[in-house]
Amino acid sequence: MKISSTLSNNAVCKFYDSKKESEGNTSMSTVSILVVEDDEGLQNLLRRLLSQAGHEATIVGSGLEAIRVAKEMPVHVLMTDLKLPDIDGLAVLERIHQIDSKVIGIVMTGYGSIDCAVKAMKAGAFDFLTKPFDNEVFTITLNRALEAHRRRQSTLSSRKSVRDRYQMEQCVGSSEPIRQVLEFVGKVADHGSTVLIQGESGTGKELVARMLHFNSARKDRPLIPVNCGAIPENLLESELFGHEKGAFTGAVQTRIGRFESAHGGTIFLDEIGELSLGLQVKLLRVLQERSFERVGGTKTIDVDVRVVAATNQDLEEAVRQKRFREDLYYRLNVIPVTIPPLRERRSDIPQLVNHFLAKLNHGKPTAMTGCSPDAMAHLMEYHWPGNIRELENMVERFAVLSRSGTIEASDLPERIRRSPVATEQTAAHFINFSDQGVNLPREIELLENRLIVDALRQANGITSKAAQLLQVNRTTLIEKMKRKGFVSKAQGLRVLEQFSAA
Repeated sequence: MKISSTLSNNAVCKFYDSKKESEGNTSMSTVSILVVEDDEGLQNLLRRLLSQAGHEATIVGSGLEAIRVAKEMPVHVLMTDLKLPDIDGLAVLERIHQIDSKVIGIVMTGYGSIDCAVKAMKAGAFDFLTKPFDNEVFTITLNRALEAHRRRQSTLSSRKSVRDRYQMEQCVGSSEPIRQVLEFVGKVADHGSTVLIQGESGTGKELVARMLHFNSARKDRPLIPVNCGAIPENLLESELFGHEKGAFTGAVQTRIGRFESAHGGTIFLDEIGELSLGLQVKLLRVLQERSFERVGGTKTIDVDVRVVAATNQDLEEAVRQKRFREDLYYRLNVIPVTIPPLRERRSDIPQLVNHFLAKLNHGKPTAMTGCSPDAMAHLMEYHWPGNIRELENMVERFAVLSRSGTIEASDLPERIRRSPVATEQTAAHFINFSDQGVNLPREIELLENRLIVDALRQANGITSKAAQLLQVNRTTLIEKMKRKGFVSKAQGLRVLEQFSAA
């Protein structure tokens, strides 16, 4: 069957799936379709096709009416005739895209030509239909538009999920060092200045970079990570800046680089200290001029990109050894931040352990409930050379090898069990202050953690007895244990929660 034009009509109609209504199902498609067509006969046919497909649609007969509707209600798919009684369909598409750029547009016309199709695509149309067209062609085109809408919604949902994951409230830890890092992120996230993140391997430098991006005005634009130490030097320049076709053997087509891909967003240059001196010169130019040329190209490409760099090296020492350019160092070191190693934020270890366990336990029929006081004491005394990454890998090992229960000291590797566990005597040792002094709140919290762990161990995990040893109320001790993530050795987390509610 061919669709053709007849009379015009300017009316608004909503259509529902008659089959679903007859079955008593009043739910309608969540996709909103707006059709702009001034031909009455075509309106009737579109009414039937869309109703049979189960979609809610609004049909209008003029461009200005369509724009008014788009301002009053969400529109996901727009199907518009090219020739309308007031303004043409391309103008309608452009005006509605100004209201919502995510609208999927299909242009219909009885004056099909390559020129019309090109104009429609330039105006932002998703597809182009020439009238008369088969019902099957119409259905295929509509389904393609709906699939494009679903993919776009899925992408937006995924991006929102990622943004939510990297909100500052999601950061695990309440120690003073981590609070200082979060305060830093809150202050500088919305600025476009270059940030240099320094810290040992495994401390969470990439996490801080992602927090900087997803808490900034660039959060809806790309975040492009580059591990400068993982890409061979002879490929890294092409990876960063792209290359033109024929620039070198194997360059069979033009390729855009990471800087181009990050336009409008953020590029994260991890292990920046691994860059060769030659690439350091080219990176310096990008930071200074915000422009570059692809490998083998002559055209200058301008980019709007925020640079966040990270390193576990001492770049000042690298500058002194002539391994890192001094001018590049100062360009990168506009806003520096140092991420503390795990041994300097030991009070966060219980929260981190429970966080990793909860993540690994998700959806499993049996789960680890926490960590015994003995095991936690060893975890908090261990020096963690691999930092948070090492801790997370260790917790994953426990979750895989243990079907349920708590992590016991006997489950720990020998290197952790060999770490000295704090006692009352070691907790009260004399401190020889350095010139920098000590962080008093952190030291107090560490001492409190050690005293609670020792009391629980001596009381064999019985919270009431441990509370007597500490000379506090049992409810006070339980609240402290819950806040710190400790689990009673004897009862486990679930019973502990019941005790706190009693």
